[in-house]
Amino acid sequence: MNWTQFLFRLVEPVVPPRFVIKRLLLLIPVLFGVASVVFAILHLAPGDPAIIIAGQRASAEQLEQIRVELGLRRPLWEQYLGFLWDAARFDFGQSYSISRGNSVRSVISDRLPITLELAIYGQAAGILLGLPLGIISAVKQDSLTDHVTRIGALTGISVPIFWSGPLLILLFSTYLDVFPTSGRIASTLFLPDTWTLFGRELPLTGMITLDTILLGNTEAFLSAAHHLFLPAVVIGVYSTALISRMMRSSMLEVIRQDYIRTARAKGQGAKITLMKHGFRNALIPVVTVIGIQFGTLLGGAVLTETVFGINGMGLTIVTAIGVSDYPVVQGTVLTFALLFTLVNLFVDVTYSYLDPRIQQ
Repeated sequence: MNWTQFLFRLVEPVVPPRFVIKRLLLLIPVLFGVASVVFAILHLAPGDPAIIIAGQRASAEQLEQIRVELGLRRPLWEQYLGFLWDAARFDFGQSYSISRGNSVRSVISDRLPITLELAIYGQAAGILLGLPLGIISAVKQDSLTDHVTRIGALTGISVPIFWSGPLLILLFSTYLDVFPTSGRIASTLFLPDTWTLFGRELPLTGMITLDTILLGNTEAFLSAAHHLFLPAVVIGVYSTALISRMMRSSMLEVIRQDYIRTARAKGQGAKITLMKHGFRNALIPVVTVIGIQFGTLLGGAVLTETVFGINGMGLTIVTAIGVSDYPVVQGTVLTFALLFTLVNLFVDVTYSYLDPRIQQ
């Protein structure tokens, strides 16, 4: 049994494989469109990759040789087809400047886990805090708790990351000296490149908190959690605010439905009715927001990593754009697009679990 058969057997009790295959096929035109837009924008952007590679003092012959090697003298349609073929194989060539001489694939594999770690923590904070806050606010509508929650959510949505990040650094790092201003772990701590499982050496994941757990290094884990707390809070505030507002609106709509009143009329307790019948139905639109939020969190990671000096995909793409490292920009954008489409596939599967009628 290969991994695809195992995956389908795993989800078959919840979602038919036919539904998953249909959603997977719909991802292809999305990725094709993103790849086409990225190719067009970068080819219309000013700048010459040959000058970036060879330098300003390179001769005309050297520049022409580099252009031929990169295929820039080929017709545009040939470059486009070649780009699509390379993108399908996840081969974006070598970096011009960010990591000269190394493949873009290696740059992404090194820095993508850093951004994913921040996005996961931000999303987890949004779900763990936003859902209960939204439920409480809906149940206690127009109370003091509801007003405070709504004001807090509106504030969290309105405050941009490039302002909240420096503000938190100023408060907790400069004045209170509680959290560090940058980095992912203390400079005095060093982690190996591999960890041992049943006598075999395996590479680390790149997510520093998970890696410290795999290594069993408590001191390193506490240091990593200490460094990542502020960046995770900055990303998670917006997510918490949006999820709580959506959960409140959805829950208010659900608790006014006839089946909720019928369950209460039969003598079922308020808490059981709310969690058994109301929560699951109210969660459907919230799942949509959570899926869309993932893309927003990746975008937020760009600003957060820049503010906190974390060398993930966000800081990488900002630097790559500044130095016109086109292969890194292309690879990063398409990787973000792929992750976003996969998360939306997961959202579709979750829909079917919450409401099987959606499969029809």
